[in-house]
Amino acid sequence: MVYLMKFGAGWVLPPGSIILALLVLAGYIWRRKHEPRLAAVLGVLTLALYLLCSPLVSERLMGHLEQTYTPPAEPQGDVIVMLGGGAMPDSPGVDGEGELCARPANRLLTAVRLQRRLDVPILLSGGRVYSDTGDEAKIAARILQSLGVPEDKILVETRSINTHQNARYSAAILHEHGLSHPILVTSAFHMPRAMLNFQQQGIEAVAYPADFSVSHHPEFNYTKLRPTADAMLDNVTVMQEYLRTVVTRFTGK
Repeated sequence: MVYLMKFGAGWVLPPGSIILALLVLAGYIWRRKHEPRLAAVLGVLTLALYLLCSPLVSERLMGHLEQTYTPPAEPQGDVIVMLGGGAMPDSPGVDGEGELCARPANRLLTAVRLQRRLDVPILLSGGRVYSDTGDEAKIAARILQSLGVPEDKILVETRSINTHQNARYSAAILHEHGLSHPILVTSAFHMPRAMLNFQQQGIEAVAYPADFSVSHHPEFNYTKLRPTADAMLDNVTVMQEYLRTVVTRFTGK
């Protein structure tokens, strides 16, 4: 019953309700024989929207991207580089004002566990992307210290606002401190593009993906046939990563 309710809710709420409305409209135009070609085009666009919102599709596409790199069983390096991914400057936290968004918070958890295992510094890379977002690296540094990471084990890079700049400014700090074997921590879907950017800066990092979105071995459930906004977001994220990777390969940025 629970799964049936989830499935039904997917068609009552957007985007499911919008998809159904478009299908009804396409059927109406087709039956009235006003514009059969228009009805066909509308039907195809509606199907494309449904696939874009399908968890069954998104978990395959996102899973394929996320499995590009696998966390090594015995990671070795002299520094952990964690890339930012969003922060809220005025959100109340346990130890002060300002909190990381969900994705970088997951990355931070992985970085802390690696730091305790390897006892190496953590380089936090990420600045203030917009006027109403937080200084990512500074907020992450405060949280790291509250979790017990010594201040002298934390390096901060606060100028970058995209992945290219993450790599560029991090490379300068690594060279400055004589660090040459970084372990790169970022979300699994973001890792291929992040590695490419670091390679273009002459940095050969060890990839340690975190923040996985989907299971490595997904199983079918009929509720995955319902359209969801989360699936649409994941599909758009995958397309965005591939597009930005192409741009990075051709422009170096």
